[in-house]
Amino acid sequence: MSNSESAVVSGHPLVKGEVGPGCAKVDPIVVADHVTRQFGGLKAVDVDHLEIPRGQITALIGPNGAGKTTMFNLLTGFDKPNTGTWEFDGKSLAGVPAFKVARAGMVRTFQLTKSLGRLSVLQNMLLGATGQKGEKLIASLFKPIWRKQEEENTARADDLLARFKLDAKREDYAASLSGGQRKLLEMARALMSKPELIMLDEPMAGVNPALTQSLLGHIKNLKSDGTTVLFVEHDMHMVTHISDWVVVMAEGRVVAEGPPESVMKDPAVIDAYLGAHHDEDLGDLMEDGPNPVLEAERKAREAHPEIEESPGWAENPTPPTAEEKQA
Repeated sequence: MSNSESAVVSGHPLVKGEVGPGCAKVDPIVVADHVTRQFGGLKAVDVDHLEIPRGQITALIGPNGAGKTTMFNLLTGFDKPNTGTWEFDGKSLAGVPAFKVARAGMVRTFQLTKSLGRLSVLQNMLLGATGQKGEKLIASLFKPIWRKQEEENTARADDLLARFKLDAKREDYAASLSGGQRKLLEMARALMSKPELIMLDEPMAGVNPALTQSLLGHIKNLKSDGTTVLFVEHDMHMVTHISDWVVVMAEGRVVAEGPPESVMKDPAVIDAYLGAHHDEDLGDLMEDGPNPVLEAERKAREAHPEIEESPGWAENPTPPTAEEKQA
């Protein structure tokens, strides 16, 4: 499907000129050009140009196998592209490893949470703090060098845990948390590094309804705090409710983008999701069925184990705990 199939609409305050696939933004925080990723004969990502607006909540949506998570992996250094360059806040991050991307201020979460189950919730939080003096071998032997910083990090962790209603779980093992609580923990831990851009890969996947509204509120608060948000989600009602801008991918390409109210009516978006079945409701659509891109990616990663395996599908929802019911 070519970009020309998407409707071009009139201007928008976030955009220079007309709105359409790859349109230039007034103040982009991420700018990507000619990014491709191929697994064997399958091109999972083929993005000519993409800009993410600063200080806004941007949703990245698309049908099964559209290349959304692969694009996340490329931008954050968890995978390497075949071609392409991209900048974050004016700095080139193409080819930069994931830990340096995080230090630069672009942090991500995963479809499947990455909490360390045998560490406490607080210890997981402290792992997210950057520039810790006590991580250096010699300095670690002298507590006065890092004591004050450790106290400051602990205070910030406690503040975030209270904000995400996890303070009662402070000393519990992360493995004891429910699926929804682990999502909250991962988001809170990502904020320990004070990122400029946080990328959430399916933040609602596997979360029971008791915590969905809480997570929505936290995502909105990130914008209020001045943090740019880019997230992948399948629930179209949620996308329409909280996003300022929507980017649509299909077959690895950006086929449409714009404000949510216009994107959901774009013929290119309806075609990408429904094909010829235009009588169905796009808002009720979910991603089900086999995923050829993820299957090709899995086989490629098995052949090249030096590349960290991409996150899989979301875990099954867990029953709400007493704390979640009160959230």
